[in-house]
Amino acid sequence: MKKKSLLLFLLAFVFIILAACSDDKVESPTEEKETDTGATEEKEGDANATEEKEASGKLVIYTARDESVVEQVVGMFNEKYPDVQVDVLTMGAQQILERVRGEKANPQADFWWGGTQSALMVAANEELLASFKPSFDASVAAEHKDPEGRWYGEMLLPEVIMINSDILTKETGPQDWDDLLDEQWKDKIIIRGVLASGTMRTIYSSMIYRQDATSPEKGYEWLKALNENTKEYTQDPTNLYLKLARQEGTVSLWNLQDILLQKELNNQPFDYIYPKSGAPILVDGVALVKDGKNKDNAELFYEFLFEKDVRVKLAEDLFQIPARSDIAVEDMPAWYKELDLKSLEIDWTLLAEKEAEWMQHWDEKIKSK
Repeated sequence: MKKKSLLLFLLAFVFIILAACSDDKVESPTEEKETDTGATEEKEGDANATEEKEASGKLVIYTARDESVVEQVVGMFNEKYPDVQVDVLTMGAQQILERVRGEKANPQADFWWGGTQSALMVAANEELLASFKPSFDASVAAEHKDPEGRWYGEMLLPEVIMINSDILTKETGPQDWDDLLDEQWKDKIIIRGVLASGTMRTIYSSMIYRQDATSPEKGYEWLKALNENTKEYTQDPTNLYLKLARQEGTVSLWNLQDILLQKELNNQPFDYIYPKSGAPILVDGVALVKDGKNKDNAELFYEFLFEKDVRVKLAEDLFQIPARSDIAVEDMPAWYKELDLKSLEIDWTLLAEKEAEWMQHWDEKIKSK
């Protein structure tokens, strides 16, 4: 009897122990799940911060932007991503196209920052650019981006008449494009070297298009007359600014943003006249270089450049007109609110197709004469 009672007692004790273990197993996954969920929420909440901390390595940018713009924007980017080493090479937009084209087999750049619509369209057609659909895609109008995401317009650049404001006023300078051909402006016009500049190539191509979109001959005659009034073609924008400030010339053709930058930030004696018949409004864009070695950092810079607060800051400090259309007007600076843009109607696809042919003719048959 004693042995039987002991055996029953031991069996009861084993069942009790097994039941307790079973209860622990039921409760354990719940606790683990709660812990995992909390960790997931924490990770999601800190996703951006983690990304910023972990971003490192290099980023190589080819840019046509002014040095003051580059310094400010790269500085802002490095505040957010301090471990990314940004190397910038500055040149004209057309020179960027030629360089990226020449490096196609072994790309040296990751990001193309500052290119005319025409140059970017050519680069896209030559398969030099990578497709990318950024978070801000829906806020950029169809006419301001590539349908396959190979480039996006960063800002809009009205091309206007530039004057030395110590000599001329908005009332006494040329009021429209055709006024530039008047004899009174002979040897008073200084132009930034055309072939190396995406801006100047677009202005000159727009003038050909403006005369007759079906035939370039009238446009060539117009540029020939402008060439006769032109005193000098400068090597780069710096020399253009220097000669205009020294009054070696009093009139030029340039983009509104850079004129305001030089006037307000560098105290240069410059101002602009918005042509009465309208201005070619360039879409100045950006792109990822195909097969760039630092793709992730290039995409980070892409997204950063289009952030709303960055666009507002660049409008306030650097007079940029954003291509992004979902920024509230009340958030923008006073100069932007007062701006009344009148655009020349231009077929930009045709311009991209014809620009190289037209500019070659200008260089060989007009400028050289």
